[in-house]
Amino acid sequence: MKNTNYKMAGIFLVVMALFFCYSINAQNKSFIISPKGDTLNNVDKNNLKQGKWVIAVAELRGEPGYEEEGYYKAGKKTGPWRKYNNTGDILAVENYKAGGKEGVQEYFSFLGDLLRHEEWKGYDPETPFDTIAVYGQGNNQISSYKIVKAEQYSVPNGIWKYYSAGEKFIKAENYDHGRLLKEDGSTAIVTKKVTEVAEEKVKTKEILEYEKKYSKKKRKQMERDGKTAL
Repeated sequence: MKNTNYKMAGIFLVVMALFFCYSINAQNKSFIISPKGDTLNNVDKNNLKQGKWVIAVAELRGEPGYEEEGYYKAGKKTGPWRKYNNTGDILAVENYKAGGKEGVQEYFSFLGDLLRHEEWKGYDPETPFDTIAVYGQGNNQISSYKIVKAEQYSVPNGIWKYYSAGEKFIKAENYDHGRLLKEDGSTAIVTKKVTEVAEEKVKTKEILEYEKKYSKKKRKQMERDGKTAL
């Protein structure tokens, strides 16, 4: 009787495994199964990467190879991604949102020492328009604001810290939405890419509603606080 039960249990497990594989195959165009039995590197029927991915990059032209792992959502990197060298040492921990860098990014030496701490701001796909500050020439004073159509981007935003071997602090840089702020208020570097809405064109309903949301009073308060709408 016991042997019969064991056989029935074994058959049940095989059937369930086959059903599981069939379900995955029906939902995904391609995938792989890891040695631990995890489903990796899913590509769905719309050719979009989904779920957990492990990507191996071979050595090329003297540049060492590496491996990175993290998650995709609808074809875009999301959440934390970790990068390792070929011996398994951590090289970087990067954070993504909708395919762009978002939040803290950290990079390490092969000994595990922190070399660089970065802070980034990613485009919010739920916000079709953006308010950016316009700075005066040669200074850090905000002269006005512009409503622009947002594109997919990520920009340095916050404190960047640099370290030498042994995590000895070297320097820090402060960024404001892609603009490197300097203590003397001089040269600014703008890395953010946007498509400006031409002033001579008739404004769309969406832009008018967005401008109403950020009224003149609101913008003056933002200017006093040195903030934008991001």
